Amino acid sequence: MGAPLEEVTEIRPISYIRVAVFTVLTVIVLLAIGIGVFFGLVPALVTFAVALLLVGLYHINNLFKLVRWLRTPVDEAAPLPRAFGLWDYVFADVNRRARTASSQQERLSAALERFREASQAMPNGLLFLSMSNTIEWVNRLGEQHFGLDRARDQGAPVTNIVRQPDFVRYLQEGHYEEPLVFTAGRPIGRTLMVHVVPFSDDMRLLMSEDITQGERLEAMRRDFVANVSHEMRTPLTVVSGFLETVIDGLDELEKDDIRHYLGLASEQASRMQRLIQDLLTLSALETGAPILHEEPVEVASLLKEIQQEAQVVSSGRHTISLDCSTRARLLGNSKELYSAFVNLAINAVRYTPAGGHIRLSWRQRGSVVEYMVEDDGIGIAPEHIPRLTERFYRVDRGRSRETGGTGLGLAIVKHVLSRHQGDLMIDSEPGRGSRFTACFPVRRLVE
Repeated sequence: MGAPLEEVTEIRPISYIRVAVFTVLTVIVLLAIGIGVFFGLVPALVTFAVALLLVGLYHINNLFKLVRWLRTPVDEAAPLPRAFGLWDYVFADVNRRARTASSQQERLSAALERFREASQAMPNGLLFLSMSNTIEWVNRLGEQHFGLDRARDQGAPVTNIVRQPDFVRYLQEGHYEEPLVFTAGRPIGRTLMVHVVPFSDDMRLLMSEDITQGERLEAMRRDFVANVSHEMRTPLTVVSGFLETVIDGLDELEKDDIRHYLGLASEQASRMQRLIQDLLTLSALETGAPILHEEPVEVASLLKEIQQEAQVVSSGRHTISLDCSTRARLLGNSKELYSAFVNLAINAVRYTPAGGHIRLSWRQRGSVVEYMVEDDGIGIAPEHIPRLTERFYRVDRGRSRETGGTGLGLAIVKHVLSRHQGDLMIDSEPGRGSRFTACFPVRRLVE
């Protein structure tokens, strides 16, 4: 920024006022003396008085011009009054002062605008509060966090709008050493962490941070640990119990009983192994890392393998058909796609009663290509469908454990499809079966 105007503009000394007044009075006195010498005392006095009157009128007129110019609105570009002598210098000084003030005002306005822009760009909500908690200013995030409207609520006490008891108490008590975490109810439930920083005798800055997502992630972490512990506890208890039984009765039990107990323990160990494998797979998918290796995947051949695996799991209890109406290949990672597709097929086998029919299909429909698994099994109630892809969510926990499910299959499917720009659609009706459809954009097809 350049130097202020008063530093770069030459300013004449203020003594010009004394010089001008002395000069005018000297001229009037000399004029009166000259008149007195030639015409007498009375004409000299009259001349002196008239000259003073004219000078006074001149000053009054210029003073009137100055006041009228000063009263002109700032946003109207009024021209500087014109005058001679002393008043020309006075007008110039006043104009210089006005331009300097205007320049400073512009700089302050620009600085204030930059501050407001920076405040709007901050990742926190900002509220400037007076000591009586009235809202002096708020940025956009502050409006969102507390459900405020700057035009409507500016000047109103924030405690009249945000009535959460912990928040009101926090402001009133004035102990701001620690932040406050509370749930704001409007316009939607948010978990906010607020800090208050007094920065003058009568102003405080309130900063708010939306930690809702962090709280949800922490709750998910706690639920995840609890679910994993619960899922592992049951098979570990069974394995431990059977092993204790075999060890304690090694000399008394028949070989067939020992074989039976160890077989059950082996089943539970296999269940734990599947759970750990699914956890590792899901953990790798949730890192968000890009797909390591993409290639054109022969989906028709992949589905034949999945059909065979489903038939092995079914042990002949179901009819499993395959319909591939397109031979187009899908660009993706064959290992991840196999994991997602086989999960959907095996789920259909697990939740379809003996004698049921399961249909696997691969088809192109408009701008999407679909892998579909249909069954005529037990179906799913509508209230459960939105939560099916959550980790460890089960419609029927007892039946899921009986069928050997880990509760992570559909979560794996969701993440695999997301990494391949796909979506999972679920249609089901209790008692009439289910249809799981993995949809991929046609741009991922390789003819």
